[in-house]
Amino acid sequence: MIGHELGGRYQVIERIGGGGMALVYRAHDILLNRNVAIKVLRNQFVHDEEFIRRFRREAQSAASLSHPNVVSIYDVGQEDEVHYIVMEYIEGKNLNEIIKERAPLQVDESVRIASQICDALDHAHMNQIIHRDIKPHNILIGRNGRVKVTDFGIARAVTSTTITQTGSVVGSVHYFSPEHAKGVTTGEKSDLYSLGIVIYQMLTGVLPFLGESPISVALKHLQEEFEEPRLLNPLIPQSVENVILKSMRKNPEERYQSAKQMLQDLETCLLPERRSEAKVLFQEDDDEDRTRIIPAIKPLQRGLGSRAGDERIRSMEDAPPAVPEKRKRSRTALWISLTLVILIAMGGVVWYVNSKLSVDEVAVPVVTGKTFEQAKAELEAAGLFAEEPPLQAYNPNVEENVVWEQSKTNTMVKEGTHIILTVGTAKTLPKLKDVSGKSYNDAVKELIAAGIAESRITEDPRFSKDYPEGQVISSEPAADTEYDPETVTVKLIVSKGEENTPMPDLIGKTEKEAKAELDKAGLVLDAVKEEPSFIHEKGKVTKQWAYEPGDLVPPGEKITIYISTGYPPEALEFTFNVPVAPAADGKKSKIRIVFADARNGGENQEWGTRTIGKSQTLSVNMLLAPNKDGMVSVYRDGKFLETYPITYVDVKNNTVQQPEPPPVQTQTPEPTVAPTETPVPAPDPTIEPEILPPDTGEGVGTGETDQTGLLPDNEQSNNALASAESKGNENSSNNSKGKNNKPGKDKDTNNNKR
Repeated sequence: MIGHELGGRYQVIERIGGGGMALVYRAHDILLNRNVAIKVLRNQFVHDEEFIRRFRREAQSAASLSHPNVVSIYDVGQEDEVHYIVMEYIEGKNLNEIIKERAPLQVDESVRIASQICDALDHAHMNQIIHRDIKPHNILIGRNGRVKVTDFGIARAVTSTTITQTGSVVGSVHYFSPEHAKGVTTGEKSDLYSLGIVIYQMLTGVLPFLGESPISVALKHLQEEFEEPRLLNPLIPQSVENVILKSMRKNPEERYQSAKQMLQDLETCLLPERRSEAKVLFQEDDDEDRTRIIPAIKPLQRGLGSRAGDERIRSMEDAPPAVPEKRKRSRTALWISLTLVILIAMGGVVWYVNSKLSVDEVAVPVVTGKTFEQAKAELEAAGLFAEEPPLQAYNPNVEENVVWEQSKTNTMVKEGTHIILTVGTAKTLPKLKDVSGKSYNDAVKELIAAGIAESRITEDPRFSKDYPEGQVISSEPAADTEYDPETVTVKLIVSKGEENTPMPDLIGKTEKEAKAELDKAGLVLDAVKEEPSFIHEKGKVTKQWAYEPGDLVPPGEKITIYISTGYPPEALEFTFNVPVAPAADGKKSKIRIVFADARNGGENQEWGTRTIGKSQTLSVNMLLAPNKDGMVSVYRDGKFLETYPITYVDVKNNTVQQPEPPPVQTQTPEPTVAPTETPVPAPDPTIEPEILPPDTGEGVGTGETDQTGLLPDNEQSNNALASAESKGNENSSNNSKGKNNKPGKDKDTNNNKR
């Protein structure tokens, strides 16, 4: 079946269970994209028309149920000789597995499970559907703790041809009601009897009736009483035991009248005012189905007829003459003596038997709180015996092997009576479930279902490469470790995913350098794109996407970078010649130039400083764009002198006006009167870094100075300065000729600015 596709939509994945009548598979519903459970009839039933007909009818009837505690029936179908039922898939365990793992269960958990089963039965009974096969195998517990009852109506499909099949009816005989065992019609109260046995098994870990064969177990349901659950588990409240006793009455009339009535009792049995209520009592009437001992019927003695009497008289008449009187007397004495001897012997026998049967009564000593060996010795000293081996049950207040309960106490019993003792045992600790790989919420629900309080479950987030974010990595204590649900504190190690890494700054780096940085950070260079740039030179990274420098990025994230192709085609390179002059003839002045263009986002850039002794022209290389004009500002001796705007349109149309040099004052005697305004001190002349203009640096003087800020007096320096001035004037002349500058207009403009 695995890999087969049923009905054109159910892809069978794996087998997850099975019984005497059917096999259960997990499948995937291709149409609705969900997992389902499919129950497929075994091959030996596919030719039983009556079974198939009733099977379908009951499955369709169960499909009419809609309740949160009932496994939903989705579909019923047939493909060739395969008859199947499609139902809801529950990820979890059945109650039988849970009982085997950690019975007896906690009282609160058992009552909660029983209440949900009872609620499901109430819904089914209201829809005239009797389950008839309530047992832990048919109770599913999901990962969220919700109880789901399955196999509704399937038991009704059992016929005479399947009654002896292993795993069908026989397999459920431990949960039969007495009326079910008799083979009479079963009703709603039969389901309640089976539910009572399920509760009994959850709280004690054992079944109420066991036998060597199914028939012997069925007879015990009819004839014998079960051991009361509180004798097996003293932790069961009396109110809960009363629910079990009432649901498991052999007479259906003495049970709960409906599942709703039983549900109401389950919902209130753990209230404080009910936990110590009196034990429920029932009138013990003889059941007509119980085994009775019929006394033997004595045969009647037939009297002698008249004819026999006549024959006897006749024979007596024909008898020989009587013996002498003396002989007759001796014979009589002999018979009397024999009779007396017999009577004396019988009296001795009676006396002997009575002496043996008559046993003295002794008081039962209290042996609780003693070890089993001490209790056994004390009972033997009183003429009593301790039943061996003793019952063992966990009691939180009693140490191991110490007696904490005895079957009889403070009473008189016959000498030689056996007393049943219950000794403490080590607490049976369950093993912690493995919840690794589950989400944190699912793991918490599983641990709560295992009896661990939510307040004692904590989360410890950690980075992990092997588990995605939100999944449980491990637990402390570790999985399969024994734990006490009442005291354990569980820490769940939850994955935060892989540890994030800071995004490196790739701006201004080459493609090779950027890739090396990404590899070092554990990131991937996904794409390289190109774009023009006014700021970054060709071949350098201008932009990175989708993370900015310093952002935390998951390892392995893909990054895109943009590489500069140089200036955009619409950009214009232009050399602007700035005329400068010292403040006065014969004196040296420090000239500082600041300019702004399309580069660096239009921010001001330092061109540099020059110390000059006469008028000259300094060249500033600029880059202009349609949306970015240029500007050159000149400072002399620390004071602002002039700003020259250069527009993109003027450069493109060759209409840039060349400014005139600033005026130079002639030397005059210094006045004796102090000036009214305090001059602004010029920047320290000793700090004169040589800053060459961008790009080519054409038309720029050497700008060499000594430490005092003055040009050297040697001939070589003068020649260099003259060469720079000559080259600057030549550029100025060329610019004026090539760009149609109008000297008159330029002069007026400069005069206005000054």
